[in-house]
Amino acid sequence: MLQKLTIRNVALIECAELEFSRGLNVLSGETGAGKSVILDAIDFVLGAKADRRMIRSGCDHCVVQAEFSCGPREGALLSEYDIDRDETLLLSRRLTADGKSSLKVNGCTVTSSMLRRLTAQLVDVHGQSEHFFLLKESNQLKLIDDIAGEPLAAEKRRLGELLSVRRALRAERDSLGGNAEERNRRADILHYQIGEIERAELREGEEEELLAFRERCRNAEKILNALNGAREFLRADGGCADGANGAKRCLDPVAKFDEQYAVLADRLEAVTAEIEDIADTAEQIAESFDIDAGEAERAEARLDELRSLKKKYGGSVREILAFLARAQEEYEALSDSEARCEKIAAETKLVNDDIFAVCRRMDALRREAAASFCRRVVAELQTLNIPSAQFCVQFSEFSREDAEDAGSEGLGGVVFLFSANKGEPLKELGKIISGGEMSRFMLAVKAQLSSVNAIGTYIFDEIDTGIGGKTAWVVGEKFCAIAQNVQVIAVSHLAQIASFADRAFYIEKQEAEGRTYSVLHTLEGAARLREIARLIGGEESDAALRHAAELLEKAAEHRRSLA
Repeated sequence: MLQKLTIRNVALIECAELEFSRGLNVLSGETGAGKSVILDAIDFVLGAKADRRMIRSGCDHCVVQAEFSCGPREGALLSEYDIDRDETLLLSRRLTADGKSSLKVNGCTVTSSMLRRLTAQLVDVHGQSEHFFLLKESNQLKLIDDIAGEPLAAEKRRLGELLSVRRALRAERDSLGGNAEERNRRADILHYQIGEIERAELREGEEEELLAFRERCRNAEKILNALNGAREFLRADGGCADGANGAKRCLDPVAKFDEQYAVLADRLEAVTAEIEDIADTAEQIAESFDIDAGEAERAEARLDELRSLKKKYGGSVREILAFLARAQEEYEALSDSEARCEKIAAETKLVNDDIFAVCRRMDALRREAAASFCRRVVAELQTLNIPSAQFCVQFSEFSREDAEDAGSEGLGGVVFLFSANKGEPLKELGKIISGGEMSRFMLAVKAQLSSVNAIGTYIFDEIDTGIGGKTAWVVGEKFCAIAQNVQVIAVSHLAQIASFADRAFYIEKQEAEGRTYSVLHTLEGAARLREIARLIGGEESDAALRHAAELLEKAAEHRRSLA
């Protein structure tokens, strides 16, 4: 429910704040005073396309804020968007003169798509020409499904499960190839790939070993020179070994005089032994160092083979082996593909049988809901001065063969057929209905949907155009009935409708300091009585005031009868 609307710098409205009530809220005023601007502002804050022309002349921006009561569905979306939820859902939108728009929900910035998703079920707007929703067949089917309620929803869930099973079967079938020839061709490719990888006898770490061996081959001369040079430095006359031995001989005579001299001598002896061992090891490595040209060629060839395999099957030996495992699994499946394809075809047929059965049950539920809905709408239209109205839902037929094409909405479609005049054939809704008839048709539909629709607020923009007298009173009663279940905000010029309001607003134009302003007033008591009188006759006469008082009392009595 829309609780509060704040508007700044929109068209002729400099600043306005409206607090709406439950039930029926009626906005009245002279033509051009700015009533529709309020509805445009609501559209704007709900995520409609921004138009810089809505910014008040002389201002660099406009702002609209709307406070809604926050229900479970909105709360779930807020949690999904990681926005703190509260009992109130605060929407705020700002548009600057250079076309930049900022949108916030409970103080957090959101995108336009996030906002539209959040507000999709908050408000339903119907204006004088905004009747396109019901003219789309997909929306007509959705409306019937909403009326059918939980029994149909349960069948849809079952249908969804079956469609998921069928998608999995089709995916498996596709993975096996489209036909026997394609499967055989794929099996041949896999057989070649598996054989090529298996013949290579890959092992992890082999490539690194081969690369290290190639480096040793390429630097063989440098390695030998280094080993021989190190050995010469260690064993040459006057080299490391001789120096360490000489130092030890110097310390041996004095070792008996102090323990620390003996320790130094022992350490030198150990160093000498280590130097000798290093020199021997370097000599042994140098003597055994031998590069076989044939082995080097084989290593290079093996590296080329590994590079070729990596280009085909993965960037590393581990990835190639993973590819091999997948290829072997697919090859095994293909080897038994004919039998599996036959089994998949049989399973798919059974699933399609179940899908067709569910679609038949859905069709029956839809037809039952549509028949009842059409009877109720026709009854409503007769009270709205279309006594010869005919309305029905035409269902398209389908057969078992169509089950292959079933989607999440099942099979078949619907078309709304309507005739307003006796003797005239039923035709598609959008092709024959007039504007005034469409307004009353929409009112009749929403009167029947208000108790099942999840939308919390209905907005009607001058839906009463072209009607009056008794029909106007009946329209007011319809508004009153709808308002028992949802909040209604209506722009109206009719006293009969305004008299049913739970809260009334008056919009007027004023001029001050060379500027024109739209000013909003909440009407109560005598002010409301005067506005009803104005709507009756345009003048505040005693007769008009008495008539206004009678209308208000009669409307109040009707509201009490619905309570």
